[in-house]
Amino acid sequence: MRGDDTRGPRSALEAAVEQRGIDDPGVDGSESDSGPRVARVPADHVNDTFEVDGLETKRDESLLEAVLADHDGVSAASATQRNGTVGIHHDATVSRDDLREALESCGLVVAPGDKAFESRRASQFASARVAVAVLFGLMVATPYIGVLYPTRVEGLFYDPVTVAYLQSILESAVATHFFVNLAALSGIAFLVACGPIIRRALNAAARGQVTRELGFVTGIVAVFGYSTLAAFTGFGGNVHYDLVAYAVAGVTLWTHFAGEDAPLDDGTTHPTAATDDADGDERVALTDGGR
Repeated sequence: MRGDDTRGPRSALEAAVEQRGIDDPGVDGSESDSGPRVARVPADHVNDTFEVDGLETKRDESLLEAVLADHDGVSAASATQRNGTVGIHHDATVSRDDLREALESCGLVVAPGDKAFESRRASQFASARVAVAVLFGLMVATPYIGVLYPTRVEGLFYDPVTVAYLQSILESAVATHFFVNLAALSGIAFLVACGPIIRRALNAAARGQVTRELGFVTGIVAVFGYSTLAAFTGFGGNVHYDLVAYAVAGVTLWTHFAGEDAPLDDGTTHPTAATDDADGDERVALTDGGR
């Protein structure tokens, strides 16, 4: 009994390999120690990338690559189960629809259009926004924890002498540079990490619609503006750049992890080594999605 090997795309891939009389690429899909696989790609061949669902193991990758390499007009193919992407070098006469049919005949679900590119690009920007929100949030929180919170909350582990010293710093000219740094960090985090939310909120406002995103952006701008007045004018009051940073980090993390999943990095075929041959072909190293 072979369990999952008898169902789904795996059995379809094995059937395709048997029908084409292709040598089995191996049971474990292990890679050779002699370096990356190299395929000869004619100079006039183009590359298409597909986002697929159904690849489960390295063996699935090897089987699919063998089937695609045997397809008329295909010079090289690389499948990556980790990211669910398949890169194919092929003659221009082979249409994307033909390649899609070949993939679907192997029991795979292929994403429509150029969703693979769009998903990776969106994922890369989303990951960058998360990094900015978290790192800048920590950079704002640290001085608040070390300097501002002890002067605002009684009963912390700081002794009265230390609190008095910190208060004197906040009342001196040094406080201006201190708050400029906090304003810059929280403002950049808001603009970069919440860029898509800000654009959607502005579009909603232009249409006269009230949305949660518009409320969030309005609230952040209000807190940031209040804090700026409190820090750099005689307005008085507490400076709450920390609330801006916390809100930005929280919303960014929630949007990223509760939203639609996307590949974290590019899993397509990349030319890591290429040389021109006398016949105009190129030797392209297939790196299996960068593993």
